[in-house]
Amino acid sequence: METVKVNILAIGRHEEILETVLRIINKSENWIAQGALTDEKAIALFEEQKFDIVLLSGGIKEECEAELRATFTQKDPEIIIIQHYGGGSGLLSNEIIYALSKRTISPNLNS
Repeated sequence: METVKVNILAIGRHEEILETVLRIINKSENWIAQGALTDEKAIALFEEQKFDIVLLSGGIKEECEAELRATFTQKDPEIIIIQHYGGGSGLLSNEIIYALSKRTISPNLNS
């Protein structure tokens, strides 16, 4: 039986940091992530496919974050949005696991 992966859209403004976030997320056999450095790219990805989580990473200005949140929740009121301020891979994983525990997507939440 194939496990359904949690699909995550990570958005950030710093390419190196975003690449690290994507690498950490994609190390989990239960998660798959794509990244966007711009709001336009993030919105285009969101419109093209179904995401379970949007992860807002560093460098996003408050007004852009508010607009992104409004856009994503208008298109999918059930979307989980996480603000990730940084920290080690354990913190990122725990943030995702905690968010998923509020709304069960898959029985395999652990990374």
